[in-house]
Amino acid sequence: MKRLVLAFVVLFGLLSPGVAQDQQPPADRSATGGAQTLEDILKRQRGEKIDSDFRRNATGDPDTAAGISSQLGTLGGVSDPELWRALRYGSADIKVSSGGEEATVLMQDGGMRWLAFREGPLATYGSYLLGATVLLLGLFYLLRGRIRIDGEKTGQTITRFKAIERFGHWLLAGSFILLAITGLITLFGRFAVIPLIGKEAYAPVALASKWIHNNVAWAFMLGLVMVFVMWVVHNIPNKTDLKWIAVGGGLLKKGVHPPAKKFNFGQKMIFWGVIVLGASISASGISLLFPFEFPMFAKTFEILNATGLPQLVGLGVLPTALAPHEEMQFAQLWHAIVAFLMMAMILAHIYIGSVGMEGAYDAMGSGEVELQWAREHHGLWVQEVEDAEKTAEAKNAVPAE
Repeated sequence: MKRLVLAFVVLFGLLSPGVAQDQQPPADRSATGGAQTLEDILKRQRGEKIDSDFRRNATGDPDTAAGISSQLGTLGGVSDPELWRALRYGSADIKVSSGGEEATVLMQDGGMRWLAFREGPLATYGSYLLGATVLLLGLFYLLRGRIRIDGEKTGQTITRFKAIERFGHWLLAGSFILLAITGLITLFGRFAVIPLIGKEAYAPVALASKWIHNNVAWAFMLGLVMVFVMWVVHNIPNKTDLKWIAVGGGLLKKGVHPPAKKFNFGQKMIFWGVIVLGASISASGISLLFPFEFPMFAKTFEILNATGLPQLVGLGVLPTALAPHEEMQFAQLWHAIVAFLMMAMILAHIYIGSVGMEGAYDAMGSGEVELQWAREHHGLWVQEVEDAEKTAEAKNAVPAE
């Protein structure tokens, strides 16, 4: 009967959280001998934060709670609840004959929080971000149309990118597309792909996605290094970028072509976004591939705590003692969040480089672009190339006798 009454009270609290919260007195665990109260249960059901120290610290005598070997019988020693609490909160001194620190973690308390965030806010808001990006690009195309070459075409071309530059670009771009697709399959597979094709068909797809994701990552990192080395000099901001910003790069109005060198301000934003986000994705990816050799969040949290930023924004003191499993959970979430941001940015880049602008694809296709297109979008760069050619011709000219 007591269990039935308790179940009814909990159910009523779920259906009417406001009423239950108003009627329940503050938690008084002295009346329960230090155990959780009904108010604790109701708060947990409502998703409110509770102080779990009453359980975290209730692990019995440390000398007996640490000894797993003394728990083989049902008589004597610490009680089972105290033992499991010690295991859950990592206070039990686990001794193993083989394996590293990871082998001592028998119960990892943060797993469900990681799973709830991964399948909840991460998947939800990530989907919203990509969907909104596609919708905005579609709306921009309907309102602006394709950005055409305004002047009369010359029929002449100018070399925009050399073969090695195009190779580095396509190595980075192609590997990122594969990583994005396989990453989305992994994240959304359980509740988006399996309902469509079934578990048996999804199993080999998931296995292939994992293999591709783990191995193509190295090509992505190589392409990232190549692109940075080849183009970093051309992507340093300068005063000509202010003129580009002032007119929105000419993207919103026909016939407006601000001066730009090899890369305009919009391309510079894409470049630095790819470099910064790509480096972060690479770091978290390496941490996921080698979680015991390259943990990254415990040290990062320690540095952030020293700055006081987490406390300033209300996060409190971030944990600095993390089990390898927790390191992987933080790394996976960060990896996915940054990947969503980068995918949204690359969608905009793909749009401008294909259907969004006439002649743009040729730059990375053949490497040769229409001279008039180059003059309209990168006039200062064209002038630099022409001046360099004239200087070279003058040096190579043979004096007349």
